[in-house]
Amino acid sequence: MDKLTIAIDTMGGDLGCAAVIEGAFMAMEQFPFLEPVLFGPEDLLTAEIKKYSKKVNKTSVMKIVHAPTVIEPSEQPTLAFRRKKDSSIVMGLKYVKDGHARGFVSTGSTGALLTGATVIIGRKKGIERPALGTVLPSKTGYTLLLDCGANMDSKPSYLAQFAQLGTEYMQKVMGISSPRVGLINVGAEEEKGNALAKEAYTLLKETSDINFIGNIEGREILAGDVDVAVCDGFTGNVLLKHTEGFAKIMLGMIKEQLLSSTISKIGALLAKGAFGKLKKRFDYREVGGAPFLGLNHIVIKAHGSSDALAIKNAIRQCVEYGQ
Repeated sequence: MDKLTIAIDTMGGDLGCAAVIEGAFMAMEQFPFLEPVLFGPEDLLTAEIKKYSKKVNKTSVMKIVHAPTVIEPSEQPTLAFRRKKDSSIVMGLKYVKDGHARGFVSTGSTGALLTGATVIIGRKKGIERPALGTVLPSKTGYTLLLDCGANMDSKPSYLAQFAQLGTEYMQKVMGISSPRVGLINVGAEEEKGNALAKEAYTLLKETSDINFIGNIEGREILAGDVDVAVCDGFTGNVLLKHTEGFAKIMLGMIKEQLLSSTISKIGALLAKGAFGKLKKRFDYREVGGAPFLGLNHIVIKAHGSSDALAIKNAIRQCVEYGQ
């Protein structure tokens, strides 16, 4: 296979550039044709690459593009994007825009990344707004939730386009030939919901290139009844944060109960493999990141606290989505 270049923002994550560099090398081991390009302060990245090379006892070479400034999460996205042209986010996006890389991965500011990607990368023809999608574990596999935060106020036409974008993503990345699309609502009946939901339902029903199965309630997402769950960004973000919190608390409560007595500890030991698999299903690191769908090129937003494994899988998303 020909070499594949992915641009990677090394700044903005909670764990610093060391985790990003390790994740990039992990991705190279999985995909020998991969050529990551790191964006950040050159001296810092060079030093970290040397540390990694010494740690694994082999020479590691990777291309670096000097980007001396960082857009902080606390900065106003539009102003930061305009003022910090030499930031890792802006320079990385321009690198992709100019055709030097297939896609871009960043752990940085979501707002700045969305603003920069929309302005620099640009939207696909016919797409009014890009959507932020997150893959959630379900009983039968995974469900793509979108939008989960890019568009707090949405129009019915946005939701119809989100359904098309989600269908394409699940086909290319998750290998589902005809993804089932559901509209998140307060009931299954067509007449249920607010004005946005009712109008969006009509548009989705008339969209020929998706497998629309109708309205779904929140409990049906994790049940695996749909492959793509569509909603506005406000609803999606609330649902995403609730799911993350619920999973964390429930897994913690289960662990607490299993360690509460000698008998339960024995049971926990016997069921260790099963609980390990369950925990892995809910581990965001296994997914990698959230793609911004509807752009002319691939942009993946990795979690701010991503470690090397999460970065590796975010890069994997770029590779698989681009094939």
